[in-house]
Amino acid sequence: MKPTVSPRLVVANVDDAVDYYEKCLDAERGVRHAEPSGHVVHAELTIGMTVLSLTQSRDDWGLQTPEALGGSPLLLTLAVPNASAVGAAMVAEGADELIPIEDRPYGKREGRVRDPFGHLWVISQDLSAED
Repeated sequence: MKPTVSPRLVVANVDDAVDYYEKCLDAERGVRHAEPSGHVVHAELTIGMTVLSLTQSRDDWGLQTPEALGGSPLLLTLAVPNASAVGAAMVAEGADELIPIEDRPYGKREGRVRDPFGHLWVISQDLSAED
């Protein structure tokens, strides 16, 4: 078996994040595990061919949200057929546009948003794939 990397995002409210990613990124829900206390330790989402998971923040485990850390040190790149539409949907549901989604000289239509949970996303569209 070859190694794989699966990002796990730390959020304050897993269920709100799942709803957001379903609505804006067409994510599909997968397994969800919570402790008897209700603390969600793992919730899977599939976006295209990528499995992403979420976990609820918990200080005693060292799991902190981007806001608690003063920002996110990680950029997630989301390749989509229509970057403008995806970016607009994310912003309409509470994301902040940090860098406008525009055609770039390197053949991409890209921009950056910070989702309502503090995670940074580069929304990217390959312009050479257009009809």
